[in-house]
Parts: sequence; C-alpha cells; structure tokens
Amino acid sequence: MKLYVGNLPFNYEEEQFKSLFTSYTSILSCKLILDRETGKSRGFGFVEFKSNEEAEKAIEELNGKEIDGRALVVNEARSQERRGGGNNKSRPPFRRRF
Repeated sequence: MKLYVGNLPFNYEEEQFKSLFTSYTSILSCKLILDRETGKSRGFGFVEFKSNEEAEKAIEELNGKEIDGRALVVNEARSQERRGGGNNKSRPPFRRRF
C-alpha cells in the first residue's frame, strides 16, 4: 500500500522524512518530493509499505501529528491521473494556414 504524506515543513530533507517511518519494518520505498529548480521540499512525499496492516497503523499514528506547527496529512495515495502530454486525441490536429 502506498501512502501520501502531506503538509510537511518545507525545510524538511529526505533523511528527516525517512526518520518519521523508522519504527515501521515493512517499508519498500520512501520519497520526499523536491522542487526541480530549488531542490527544496514541496511539502509532501510518498511511502510504500509491503504490509497493509503496517500502512494502516502508520496512517492512524501519523495523520494529524504536529511537526513544526503543521499537522501532517497521511492517507492512502490515489492512483496518478493521466496528464495531457500533447497527445490529446479529442482535439483536432493543429493545421497551419498559409
């Protein structure tokens, strides 16, 4: 099960993010999302668990927990929606007029 972790402090770094989950043993991956230009945290990340039970325990224990005055939002991650990448079949192709 993959979890979304939001409302993190923007000064958080990858190691601080990972340390939130050190007591859980079935973690497959832990990724803090960074801004491309600045390299700073965007305030959210994802954690993937092997065990659904442990993921649910993490939601129970960490959702609403305050860190630096911010209440964490921890819930099951939704599947990523497709974004328009320029290959939108519903739009007619662009035609130049000469």
